[in-house]
Amino acid sequence: MTEPQESTFAELEDELWDLLRAKEYASAAELLRGMRTAAVERLLDRTPPSLMPVAFRLLDKDVAVEIFGNMEPSLQSDLIDGLADEHTLDLFSQLGSATQARLLDEVPAEVAQRLLASLGPAERDAAAEVLGYPEDSVGRRMSVVPQELSPNMSAATALNIIRDVTVSETEVDNLAVLPVGSTTHKVLGLVHLPRLVRAEPDELVADIMEPTETVSVHADVEDAARTVVHDRVQALPVVDDAERLIGMLTVADAQLVLEEEESEDTFRSGGAEPLGQPYLSTSIMQLVKSRITWLLVLGIGAILTVQVLDYFEDTLAAMVVLTLFVPLLTGTGGNTGNQAATTVTRAIALSQVTPRDFLRVVGREALVGLTVGLILGTLGFLGTALFWAPDIGLVIGTTLVVICTLAASVGSVMPLIASKIGVDPAVFSNPFISTVVDALGLIVYFLIAKAILGI
Repeated sequence: MTEPQESTFAELEDELWDLLRAKEYASAAELLRGMRTAAVERLLDRTPPSLMPVAFRLLDKDVAVEIFGNMEPSLQSDLIDGLADEHTLDLFSQLGSATQARLLDEVPAEVAQRLLASLGPAERDAAAEVLGYPEDSVGRRMSVVPQELSPNMSAATALNIIRDVTVSETEVDNLAVLPVGSTTHKVLGLVHLPRLVRAEPDELVADIMEPTETVSVHADVEDAARTVVHDRVQALPVVDDAERLIGMLTVADAQLVLEEEESEDTFRSGGAEPLGQPYLSTSIMQLVKSRITWLLVLGIGAILTVQVLDYFEDTLAAMVVLTLFVPLLTGTGGNTGNQAATTVTRAIALSQVTPRDFLRVVGREALVGLTVGLILGTLGFLGTALFWAPDIGLVIGTTLVVICTLAASVGSVMPLIASKIGVDPAVFSNPFISTVVDALGLIVYFLIAKAILGI
C-alpha cells in the first residue's frame, strides 16, 4: 500500500480509532497491516494515550519492534505503563544498548530493575556499561561495534567474518563501516564495506582501511554528532580513557542527536521546554509544565519594564504623545535583538563561531544594528515629523538608531556568554532577550526625549 495522502490518512486514522473504541480488534489489526511502517508510526504519534497500548499490541512483532525503537524515551515509558509485562520485556530485549539506557533513564526505578533483569548476561552488561556514562555523553548514544577487524587479515577473511556476524535488524546498518583495531583494541582506521567487497581477496585490511579520528566516551554528544555530520563520515569510533575502542557513533546516531537538539532549541527560543514526545500524545499537564516556568521567569523580567515606566511617569505626563510610540520602539528593539540572537546561536551550533570571536561578533552585530537603525530612524523621523512635529520626529529617529544598535549587541552577547559558561545558548530565549531589550530601550527612549524636548 502506498503512503496515504492527507485526506486518506485522516480517514484511516478516524477508522482505526472507531474500531478500537468499538473493540473490533481483528478489523483494526487488518487495517494496520495494510499500512506502511512510517504511516503506522505517524498514526501512533497522533493516537490518544488511552488507545495507544491497544493499537500497539495489534501490530506485527517486527513492525512493533521497529516503531518502539524509534519512539522518544518518554513516549516509550508511557507506552510501557499500558503494555503487559511479557510484551514489554520482549520489546526491550530487542533494543540496542544505547536505546535501552535512554529508556531506563525515563522509567521508574522498579520498572528499570525489572527490564534489566529480563536481559541476558551479555545484554545486561552492555546496557549497564552505557548507564555508567554521563547523560549527555557520547557513551549514552554510541552503538555497539558489531565486529572489529584486524589489519593483518585478508579482505576475503574479513568478508567471511562479517557474513557470520549476528546482529539484530535494527543494527544491521552498523556493518556498513567497521573499525580496524590493534591487539590491544587501539583504533587504527575504518573499513567501508563497499570498498572491502571490491578489494582483491588476498588484499590486506591494512591496505584498504582509511584513517579516522576518535572521540572520548565522555565527550559531549552534540559536539561529537556535529563532527560526524559536518565531516561527512559514516561513523566515529568511541574510545575509553585508555584509548581502547568501546563503541561507534554512527551517522544515524548523530542525525538523531542533532534533530533532538534542534527541537530543544526551537522550543527554548520560543520560551518553552521540549515536550520529549509527539504533541497529541502529550498530556495537558505536561504541556502546562513545559511553559509555566518560562512564563513566570519572563513575567518577573517584565516587572523591569513596569519599573522603568513608573520611574519616567513625570516625563510621560508632560508629553503624553510619547506613550503612542512605546509599542513601536519596544517591538522594533525586541525583533532586532531576536534576529541577532537567532543568527549567532545558529552560528555557534554549526561551529562557525566560538567565544573567542566575541569582539568580532559583537562588532559585526553592532554595525548591522546601527545600519538598520539609521534606515528605520530616517523613516521614523520623516513619518513622525510629518504627522506630529519635527522635535518628536527627532526623538523617535534618534531612539530607533540607538535601540537597534543596542538590541543587536545584546542579542549577540547573550548566546556567546552562554556558550562560554557551558550553558545551552538557546536557554537565552528570544522572549527573555525581548524583555531585557524592552527595559533598556525604554530607558534610552525617555532619556533622549528629556534631552531633546527639555522635559
